[in-house]
Amino acid sequence: MDRIDPAFFHSDEVRAALAARDVGRVYRLLQRIGVTQRRIAGLTDQSQSEVNEILRKGRRVRDVEVLERIADGLGVPRGWLGVGYGEGALDASPAEEEVKEVVKRRALITTAMVWSLDQQGTPYPDQPSVQLALPTDDPLPWRLGMADIQELRSFTRGLVTRARYYGGYAGAFADAVRRYTQWLAVPASEAVKTALALALAELHTEAGWACYDAGLDGRGHFIRALGFAGKAGDTYGVANAAWHAGLTLVRSGHPNDALKLFQLGQFRLRLFPPSGSTSATSYSEDTRLPILTARLIRGSAIAYAVMGGPRQADRCLAEANDGWEPPGAFERAGADFGAAGIALDLGRLEAAEQFATRALGSYGEAHRRGRTLAELLLAEVHIRAGQPQGLTLARHAIEEVRGLRSVAARRERLLPLVAALEARPGTDAQELARTARRIVTNRT
Repeated sequence: MDRIDPAFFHSDEVRAALAARDVGRVYRLLQRIGVTQRRIAGLTDQSQSEVNEILRKGRRVRDVEVLERIADGLGVPRGWLGVGYGEGALDASPAEEEVKEVVKRRALITTAMVWSLDQQGTPYPDQPSVQLALPTDDPLPWRLGMADIQELRSFTRGLVTRARYYGGYAGAFADAVRRYTQWLAVPASEAVKTALALALAELHTEAGWACYDAGLDGRGHFIRALGFAGKAGDTYGVANAAWHAGLTLVRSGHPNDALKLFQLGQFRLRLFPPSGSTSATSYSEDTRLPILTARLIRGSAIAYAVMGGPRQADRCLAEANDGWEPPGAFERAGADFGAAGIALDLGRLEAAEQFATRALGSYGEAHRRGRTLAELLLAEVHIRAGQPQGLTLARHAIEEVRGLRSVAARRERLLPLVAALEARPGTDAQELARTARRIVTNRT
């Protein structure tokens, strides 16, 4: 069967749809130039009913193998369809891009495996280099003390607070990494050196998440975080880095790799207290660990839901909630938002609406990013259910996301809302979809 004219795929509109992995939009643009559903199905090795569901019902394509088959069938590099995670791979050949992507994910999972299994003395695995470009004119302390470590932790948490409000902040985290990594060369006691490693693990974990949220590749930060926490024997730091890293993969086309990271994090927590640790704190006394355990199990539920496994997702969600009491509004909101996403992935619109409404009520003013994500999800549910208030909810959510720095929010929650709006009849819905799509592609 003849391929599509390659010139078609080089327009800004088509490239934006490909980069966003918005298959429905790509198919609609193909129909504009006269390509029929039957021909699309033949090119992409899909049934015509599958193509129709993507076009008419807004069904999202998440399976990596399907995305690769679509890219190959249309005759475009796989990276153009967003199958590759790296942002700079759009112009690489499909083979080069795939190799780089596999190597990076393998390095991340291998590092998580080494430190989750507590393999003391195991040679540190090869990893992609992290270019820190450390400044030379920043004055260093003559000797590190615990007050310096407290400064680092306070600075990290201040950045986290800003990132939860606006999203992004990858540049600020990168500056902090460059500044505080220099402290490794400063004389200090063994206790202070250990505390510095733990603080740097936390900083790199948050930097990795901020990179992902800004649309950048933060896996080098996660690898460094795992190394710092693992060498220091910090169970929480290893599992926390694995959880954050898994969240960046679960909705980026690699839910199976995300599941591995969530499971490795859980395994590491079961090893507590780790061998070589000087901490006498028990699992029950460290209140962070049960919270993180629930997060990891809930992450597994998300991964199973994305992969279309309702039974496994329900089992993990029940396990995460068994005897668990959220310690605060933010943790409660995060749990409800995760459950809402799982319900939506499994086609349970009523449950998704209930969980999203609860999450929206729990997120406070200090967590604007999370609140906006919950609004976007709730609006999508109402639009897909054909409810009249859906357009009002969508309009407000779209205005809110416009003020965020979060690229991940636009890709993961705004794009699905766009697809739902485009599938809804009426000029108001179509105009709102066009507005939202301009926000996704930064043409505002």
